[in-house]
Amino acid sequence: MILFLGVVVSLLVAYFIFHRIFVHRKTFTGTAKLYGKTVIVTGGNTGIGKATASAMAARGGRVILACRSKQRGEEAAREIRMETGNENVIFMQLDLASQKSICLFAENFLKAERRLDLLINNAALAAPGCTEDGLGMILGVNHIGPFLLTNLLLERLQECAPSRVVNVSSCGHDLGTIDFDCINTHKRLTLGSSDADVFRAYTASKLCNVLFTHQLAKKLEGTNVTTYSLHPGSVNSELGRDINEWKTRILKAIVRWFGATDPVSGAQTTLFCALQEDIEHLSGRYFSDCQLVQVKPEARDDGVAKKLWDVSERLCGMI
Repeated sequence: MILFLGVVVSLLVAYFIFHRIFVHRKTFTGTAKLYGKTVIVTGGNTGIGKATASAMAARGGRVILACRSKQRGEEAAREIRMETGNENVIFMQLDLASQKSICLFAENFLKAERRLDLLINNAALAAPGCTEDGLGMILGVNHIGPFLLTNLLLERLQECAPSRVVNVSSCGHDLGTIDFDCINTHKRLTLGSSDADVFRAYTASKLCNVLFTHQLAKKLEGTNVTTYSLHPGSVNSELGRDINEWKTRILKAIVRWFGATDPVSGAQTTLFCALQEDIEHLSGRYFSDCQLVQVKPEARDDGVAKKLWDVSERLCGMI
């Protein structure tokens, strides 16, 4: 009996330590208001994106939910308006798997809205397949889509400076590597469609987010537009909904029950990067749990970041 109790206590202590390190998220306590400012949140209809959009609306911002599904986007906008009392929450259709849709979104936004103060590149997926432009789905949605969208909106961000671009990455970028030969030859981050292949492509795409932020900061020096990437934590969301092998389903269930936080907690570092005062000198850096974190050498390599930027320009027809 004593041995059993010892095992139970040890497991509880181990879980508490695991939860504090990997699951528990600090709460952003900044008091910045957003009256008169406009925010775009991609994927703002669910999960971290919706929690982020709701927090921005509660602070008085005009919030654009940039989402693929019209029904779900309008429903989320309606719910956020009711929860916050802020009527300036609207849906605009955006499909990051379609460069035509991205260009149309940017065109419509620039015609309809005078300001853009915060661009939150939040949307991401982990799914096999290809975009309508022939890119690997994960490469297209998680990196090339936000890359194109950001570049199309940069001029407005500069006009409204000080402004910020926040790219939601993941600690999974530590496991990622970029195979430029695969990108150049196949327009994909990895070959294959197994869950393991999808996971490798996902971690590579998150490394792309960190490198994009690194290079974007260099290009924006002197403009008063700053940019940050971040890890939101292990969050119970719809991210892995298209990963369905039985082994992966079991792993997802374990993580969901024991290792995942809620979307509101997951949104805290996004809010920090978007709203925290006096971090302009940290433009291009990576954050986790509302604090600065050093990334691995590949993720801050100037040459790799520049090469990825050049390849990305070509893949979205900017050159």
